[in-house]
Amino acid sequence: MKTITITKPDDWHIHVRNGAVLKTVLPHTAKQFARAIIMPNLKPPVTTVAQALAYRDEILQTLPLRSSFTPLMTLYLTAQTELSEIKKAAESEYIHAFKLYPAGATTNSDSGVADISAIYPLLAELEKYAIPLLIHGEVTDPACDIFDREQVFVDSTLTEITYKFPGLRIVLEHVTTTEAVEFVLAAGANVAATITPQHLLYNRNALLAGGVRPHYYCLPILKRESHRQSLVKAATSGNPKFFLGTDSAPHLTHTKENACGCAGCYSAHAAIELYADAFEQANALDKLEGFASFFGADFYRLPRNTDTISLTKTSWRVPFYYGEDTISITPLKAGEEINWKIC
Repeated sequence: MKTITITKPDDWHIHVRNGAVLKTVLPHTAKQFARAIIMPNLKPPVTTVAQALAYRDEILQTLPLRSSFTPLMTLYLTAQTELSEIKKAAESEYIHAFKLYPAGATTNSDSGVADISAIYPLLAELEKYAIPLLIHGEVTDPACDIFDREQVFVDSTLTEITYKFPGLRIVLEHVTTTEAVEFVLAAGANVAATITPQHLLYNRNALLAGGVRPHYYCLPILKRESHRQSLVKAATSGNPKFFLGTDSAPHLTHTKENACGCAGCYSAHAAIELYADAFEQANALDKLEGFASFFGADFYRLPRNTDTISLTKTSWRVPFYYGEDTISITPLKAGEEINWKIC
């Protein structure tokens, strides 16, 4: 039996929702991660420091007893965001970033930004206060092929942002393409990226293997195998620009399995085990700790964790769903086996 021990990791991009869904999914994240960057795309979105602090309190009150998990809060950037709110965020020890959603790009992004050039004064303020900007990097032009939306965003919008704001700290979230990886590699040290487990493990064939498989549908969408290989190379390279961000996104099963299913993969139930599978397949388990436990903390200018977790090479079968009563969430690899398990 093979066991590996690493410094306790952090998740630098996760959706935990609120209410009953929060109560169902939060224990999974708290079990394996010390900290997590909490996405603000609730309904209504978390756009002010006061709202973020209230959401933080809800998360803390929902945690299992004796959990030491720390939520790291973010604000949803909109065209209506006030410069004064950015200053408040900079002064709060609990706010760690702003999130930019192009309007209509993904779940609960209706309040996002339609014209990114219109928020340049806000980006200048983020640059001034050295607050990270977390970007969902896709264009939303309906004429653009869905498989090309990240590449087009990188080539146009992101290139322009980094040119006009060279000191802005940017995390390009859930990168999915060779072009995004190459952009991050060529950019300055203030530009980094997160990579999800599903984009490391699967290409777009997984969406249609034996029929439409809605629980593999996420945005940005899974891409060609060549892109997956680029992501694996980046994640396992030991380059500190790339770090763990699950983008775990719980949706009720019936909202995924319908005529217009929601985008998002729920991976928090087995996140670090899924990453271990991906790194082992690449013969790079020795690189997992840096990717999962060090590089994100360094980028966010937070101390590295001191606790550890251990994983054993033992197969276990993922439940078909998590939740009870009216809550049913189908996880990634439901009913399938994962080769690593937290001890």
